Amino acid sequence: MPIILAGVSHHTTPLEVRERFYFPENDMSEWLDQMSQFPSVSERVILSTCNRVELYGCAESYEQGVDAIYDFLMESRGLRHDELAEHLYVQRDEAATRHLFRVASSLDSMVLGEPQILGQVKEAYRIAQEAGHAGKTLTALFSRAFRVAKKVRDQTALGKKAVSISSVAAELAGRIFGTLEDKSVLLLGAGEMAELAARHVVGHGAKTLLVANRTYSKAEALAADLGGSAVDFDDLAGQLARADIIISSTGAPHSIVDPTMVVAALEVRRDAPMFLIDIAVPRDIDPAVGDLENAYLYDIDDLQSVVSSNMKGREEEALQALSIIETEVESYVRRNQMEALSQTFSAIRIEAEAQRAGEVSKTLSRLPDLGEKEHQAIEAMTRAIVNKLLHRPFDVLKKMAEEEMGDDSLSIVQRLFGVEPDDDDLGSGKEGGK
Repeated sequence: MPIILAGVSHHTTPLEVRERFYFPENDMSEWLDQMSQFPSVSERVILSTCNRVELYGCAESYEQGVDAIYDFLMESRGLRHDELAEHLYVQRDEAATRHLFRVASSLDSMVLGEPQILGQVKEAYRIAQEAGHAGKTLTALFSRAFRVAKKVRDQTALGKKAVSISSVAAELAGRIFGTLEDKSVLLLGAGEMAELAARHVVGHGAKTLLVANRTYSKAEALAADLGGSAVDFDDLAGQLARADIIISSTGAPHSIVDPTMVVAALEVRRDAPMFLIDIAVPRDIDPAVGDLENAYLYDIDDLQSVVSSNMKGREEEALQALSIIETEVESYVRRNQMEALSQTFSAIRIEAEAQRAGEVSKTLSRLPDLGEKEHQAIEAMTRAIVNKLLHRPFDVLKKMAEEEMGDDSLSIVQRLFGVEPDDDDLGSGKEGGK
């Protein structure tokens, strides 16, 4: 079955659109269940991060699978068909495989070589697999992607300089102020992204670190670990005035900092500048804050200027990684083609044997006087005829596979011999997705 990828990313889609596609991780199994109600897609994995939202699936028909993904996104995200057509990229089979290998290896990330994306891909697959949505096809694809990512990291220097969105955010703060030693930082959120940002800020010399989180105990634990102080999340408006730099990365479904709060904080600060870095998707800070005087707001897409410098001197590692990925894609696609061809050969032989045995049985029933030796001779002769008739087609098909025979060609062969896959063989996704 065709593998289908449909998604949006920071390369082509602005943040204000991407956040409309976003799927919260806490509810991911429920979204996968909902997607399974569109039976044209028999397996499914949803990868949703700050920079991309991608849906992976497989289907008997590529066109029907794409239509099902469109319908699911329109129903679950409230998006119109024309909005999807404008922003959604759709790839299949080899192109989708290559894309996933690049994503898992952090070659498609905003920050080249960042280590978080592989963990995010693994978590997306784990959720789908445990919920029964990742069957044989996607399990093989994602397992190979994880091995490819490890090979890229082991065989290139791409991951030697550990970088991430969080580290870039801290670097931007350092560039803005020159030094962070006399600056106070307010961190909103205590999740992985927030914690990484805090560690980088401390590493850049910040002396005062305030941590606010809806769960106060988590804020206390992180603040204690980093030598900072936990503050009351419910008093967020009051805490803003204490900070020169606000870094926000919560899992809130809507903005938690609005212009009114920032205006009040600026008044208390006597208009001393505030720098706000929002690395959350959906965004934590209302974009209108960026229009305020003395409030300088940067969201995740604004970090691209810092990212460009990260690319310098890494082109050689990137080219080496791309070469590894291309070799792995070719190997994976070729293996799948040979496996599909082998299964087709087996199906053709089973069909041919059934036809041969049926005709022999009818013939022998009309010749009751034949002995056992004659029976065996007829069996041997008919088997030899079948083998000779199949030998040349099989030999030609093997050569076609070595020359990268397309899936359409294999489908034609299956139709010619009457061994097309039945609906019951479409995959091992969740029952509702068959």
